[in-house]
Order: sequence, then C-alpha cells, then structure tokens
Amino acid sequence: MGKRIEIFTKVNDTRSEVMLQNLQDFQVEKVSVLEVYTINKEFSEDQFKQISSALSNPVSQTTELPEFDYDFALEIGFLPGVTDNIATTATETIEDLFKIKFTGSESVHSSTLMLLKGSLDEATVEKIGNKLANTLIQRLHIKPAGEKMDVVVPQVHLDSNPGADEVNLDIPEEELLELGKKGILNKDGTRRGPLALDATHFKVIKEYYAKEGRNPTDIELESLAQTWSEHCKHTIFAAEMDEDLAEGLYKGYIKRATNEIRKTKGDKDFCVSVFSDNSGGIVFDDNWIVSDKAETHNSPSALDPFGGAITGIVGVNRDCIGFGKGAKPVLNKYGFCVGLPDDDEIIYRDAELTTPALSPRRILDGIVEGVNVGGNCSGIPTPQGFLYFNEGYKGKPLVFVGTVGLMPRKVGGEDSWEKEAQPGDKIVIVGGRVGQDGIHGATFSSEALSAGSPATAVQIGDPITQKKVSDAIIKEARDQNLYTSITDCGAGGISCSVAEMARECGGCSVDLEKVPLKYPNLEPWKIWISESQERITLSVPPSKLKTFTDLMTSRGVETATIGEFTDSGRCIIKQNNKTIMDLSMDFLHEGLPKKTIKISLQKTRKPRTRLSSTRKHHRNAAPNVGTPKLQLFRIHFTPIRLQCTRWRSHQTASRQRPSQRPRLSQQTRSRLSKRRNLLPSTLPNIFLPRHLSYGGRLN
Repeated sequence: MGKRIEIFTKVNDTRSEVMLQNLQDFQVEKVSVLEVYTINKEFSEDQFKQISSALSNPVSQTTELPEFDYDFALEIGFLPGVTDNIATTATETIEDLFKIKFTGSESVHSSTLMLLKGSLDEATVEKIGNKLANTLIQRLHIKPAGEKMDVVVPQVHLDSNPGADEVNLDIPEEELLELGKKGILNKDGTRRGPLALDATHFKVIKEYYAKEGRNPTDIELESLAQTWSEHCKHTIFAAEMDEDLAEGLYKGYIKRATNEIRKTKGDKDFCVSVFSDNSGGIVFDDNWIVSDKAETHNSPSALDPFGGAITGIVGVNRDCIGFGKGAKPVLNKYGFCVGLPDDDEIIYRDAELTTPALSPRRILDGIVEGVNVGGNCSGIPTPQGFLYFNEGYKGKPLVFVGTVGLMPRKVGGEDSWEKEAQPGDKIVIVGGRVGQDGIHGATFSSEALSAGSPATAVQIGDPITQKKVSDAIIKEARDQNLYTSITDCGAGGISCSVAEMARECGGCSVDLEKVPLKYPNLEPWKIWISESQERITLSVPPSKLKTFTDLMTSRGVETATIGEFTDSGRCIIKQNNKTIMDLSMDFLHEGLPKKTIKISLQKTRKPRTRLSSTRKHHRNAAPNVGTPKLQLFRIHFTPIRLQCTRWRSHQTASRQRPSQRPRLSQQTRSRLSKRRNLLPSTLPNIFLPRHLSYGGRLN
C-alpha cells in the first residue's frame, strides 16, 4: 500500500487562478490545486518528511495543509502503464536523497488534486473531469467534501509466463483481411490491434512460410507488419501509378529530381546524405554538417494532443541524434493545422456516435503545450513554425514537428555521416525502458482514425531522460569513437532499429529477456515492437563495450546489451534460449509486395464553410473523403505564424490566463474558414508521411 504526499502552493498560486478561469462555465466559485505524489515503497515517517521537503518549494509551497472550504474533490492521474514524467523525476530525486534504488514493484506516481467550491453536484464534477482529463490515458476520482481520497497505485499487472504464439494463416480470405485490419486474436477472443496488412501482403507471407514449412509466430507477423508499414516503407509513394509511372512518385519524381539537381551541381553539391538515414545532411562549412528532419504526428495528436506532440518533437530530436555518428539537436520547428478553435460542436469517431473526438481547442492547447515541454525540457529552442485554422482539420489535425542538428564533418578521422554495424558488434540499447505504450504506432499511422484506434498507440515522451542520453552520446561517446553505428528506436521500436542496423552487416541475434522493461511479464511481441520513447540502439565493438557502458552508467543512462550483429542473413530472436523468430533479412526488408494504383479524375463539389441546416443531422458522421488534393503548400502562412509564436510566448513565459491569450479577429477567422481544398482530415497519414523530409527514411 502506498502513501500520499499532498503539496499546496501558499503564495502566488497562479495555477489555481488559471484553473478557476478555465471552469467559469461550471459555476465554480473557488479552486485549490494541489500536487500529489503516491509513493509505493516503505519509508519511515522521518524519511517521508525529508521526501516531502525535497519535492516541494519551501518558500511558496507547504505539505502542512490548511483547512479548505470546498464541496467536491477531483483527482486526475495517469492510467496504469502511461508514462509519468513528473513521477520519474520524483523517483530520481528520492533515489539521490537516500542513495537507494526503487526495485521490482516499488514506484512513484503523480496526480493533480482539485478542491472545488460552488453550486456543484457529482455529475457536474464528472463533466469538469472529462473536460480537463483525457480518459484515454488518465483516470478520474471524485469525492464529496469530508471523504478521504483513496491511495491509488496505478500499476500494470500482466499474466505470468508469456511466450510466442503460432498464427494459423490457412484460413478463409475474409478472416485474413480481418486479421490484417484488427490484429491477431488473443485467447479471450479480443484482437491485438491493426497490422495494416491486406490480401496482397498475406499472399507473399503465406508463400514465404510455405517454403519455410511452418506457420509464423505472432512476433514474426508483428515484425513484418511494422517493417512493411506505411510509416517505414511509404508504400503509397513507392506504388506504381497506372502504366506511365512504374517507379512511383518517390523514385519517379521526388528522388529523381533530387538526384538530377545534385548531378547538375557537380562538385558544388553540398548534400552528404539524402533519403538514406534518420534525417538529411548538408555541408555547412569546412568543419560542420547540418542535419534537418521534419515529420508529422497526426493520428497520435488527435487521440492525445499533448502526448502526440511531445512524442513527435522528441522523436525528431532523436532522429538527429541517430543521424550519421550523431548530430546535436540545436533548433526545433513546428506546424499545426487544426479546426477552428471556437468550434465546440461535437463530432464522433464512430457511426454509432459513442466515441466523441476531442474539440479543436482541446487539440490546439495540447499540441502547443506538447511541443513547448518537449523543447524546453530538452534545452532546445523552438523559434520557427506556423499555425493554420480550417474546419476540415476538425476530425484530424496535421501536426508537423522538425529539428535541425549540428555535427562535425569528421569523427575519429572518418566522415561523420558514414556508419556501419560490423558482424560481432554488440547490440546495445540506452535510455528509457520498454512498456506497452506505443504498441502498433507504426501500423496505426497506416490506418484511418476510428473508434477502434488503439490507446496503446499513444505515447508520452520523456525529454529529460532523452536529454541525458543525448548529452552522454553526442558530447562524449561519439567523440571517443565508442560505437560503429547508431539509430533511434522510433516506429516499431527495436524491431525496426535493430533490423535496420542489421542490414548494414547482414544479420542479428537478440536475447529478448535482456531488454529492460517498465513492468514484468510483457509479451515477447510487445517487447519487440513497442515504441516506448527515449531509446537509442547502437552497435558497439566488444573491445569498447565496458568503456561505453561505464560512461553511460556514470551519466545516469540505463544501458543493456541485448544481442549481437551477425552476417548470417537472418534476424533471429530468442527468449530464454528458445527461438521465437527466425526470418530471412532479405524477406523482412525486400519481400514487401509493390502496390499498383489506378488514377481516375473525379469532380468534387465546392466545399461549404458551414454545414447547411439540411445536413445538420448528419454533422456527426465522417465527412466524404473524396479525392485528395495535394495543395497544402499553397497556403499563405505568414500572419498566422506570428500569431502562434506570440501565443507560445504567453504559454511558456508568463502563463497568461486563457482570457489574456491573443485571439484571432473575426476577419482573420472568416478568411481562414474560406481557405479550402486541403487534405481530408479523415485520411490516414499516407500523403504526408512522417519521414517525408529532405533526408527522410524513404526506401
């Protein structure tokens, strides 16, 4: 059983004042906001007093709470398994204070407690909770005045002895399609989430396993799904279009145009890495290389705006760290396309009208805060960006994030943008632990947003942990030449990072039980594909392994050696000495069947600014997707970019009340509402892929 520490701000309590402004529509007369830490570890009373002092500001805060006059208490905390950055920092503070380590099920959890005074009943307080919390990742607890708050320890409890399951593909095509759309069946009849595999995919998969003489394991099928996802392979851009563009948009236009320009420039070509690494690289001067990366985080931000945006920004930070031998992130940028902020009309993600989407204002507030926190906690400024309002983005926003990095031209006497894992190198992962957050994030980006969109696809980045990883690698390990190759654990987790690096040498062998976990008994396929953040994969020569791990440990960065790179031509995964995955490297990376797209011209009606009265009873249904028009880059952004920059300044520096935030004029809102012909908000992320950057991972 845990113990609660409640902290109250006794002077300059702007947090409570801002909360009162946010709740002015609910007849709330007074709000007191408290910080709560639930500590699930045995400590003496004297130690708890020391912990309370360490977690509070002695000048402005107190744990000796005064008498509160309130009617209801509302507490909001995270659900089990959701990343809790504040709790992570509190845990490290306690460990440093007593020179101990939290082990096993011992943990710290943070939450926010609001004491509400006003003409309220429990139903109204629940509405307040639903307004303030995202129930996809957060929990609510409501108590009337006088009742003691419960001690809640939100821990994940999983079945013991998990293993890999065989998946039977000898089933009717209809069942195969359901398998691709909804995922592998669990023993209780539920589905694991989208694989985004269609009939063409399953045809080549069945042919491969027929030659192997067996059925696939679940971890093998999940690994293929991640590697072949739209996020990783960009199959739409690579697809053959009609008969006159066999190469597809990517090779036929994007890559070809770039190559022709580089060829024309000859010796004056300043590009050093294009379309081949985590981000692109160009020559800055005689000593430095500039890396640049941008991607989108649309679907995650629609489900959890803060988590989706912060995960996006720290993700592109990692792409710079994982470029070449490692670039230092020095500048962030952003772009938000959202619905009209004053539109509070509810829409739903399902035909039954049971799963409401978040409001445009809620999405906007969350993504602004997410990018702010990600940049501020990482020590990276965010000076550039744009903001665009349009009714068409109400169902699904576009959330662009980008990072510019800096890297010396030479590392260890070699070109810094060149890297290659060698057979015999150890597979080392550093940074955060693996949990259930980020399951099916890569395949999720290949699907349209719906009521069945998996909650586990949502992640929350931990920029402080990532900052420690970045500094230890970029400032020390890189320049000591302690590794031969590096990449980040983004989409698909280690299933993609390890497998991508294994292409450089021809194979890999992984002992899955050596991967550090957030909680025990995680199923093998989840460990392999989880996109839990703040993790970097490196290939470290055996002779340098101890030096590398000692360096990471001294900098507070968790390190684990999970296997070895080989030249076997196979990707082999073992768990407790039992082989649960054995795939050909060639099939894993090159076996993906190529799509063929037929193009036809369709007339589209001119969109209306507002829904007509005759269509209002259909306003909650998904809009007609129609024919996508790639006209995003014709938008005039300049005046809106300045507006967003001012707003970010208010959010970060002075924490203005909502009523003090800059607002768009009616003339500006009217002009914005007339700008149409953009990508439909219900489309999957296929026309604006996450890695479509100058040096994106297009294959």
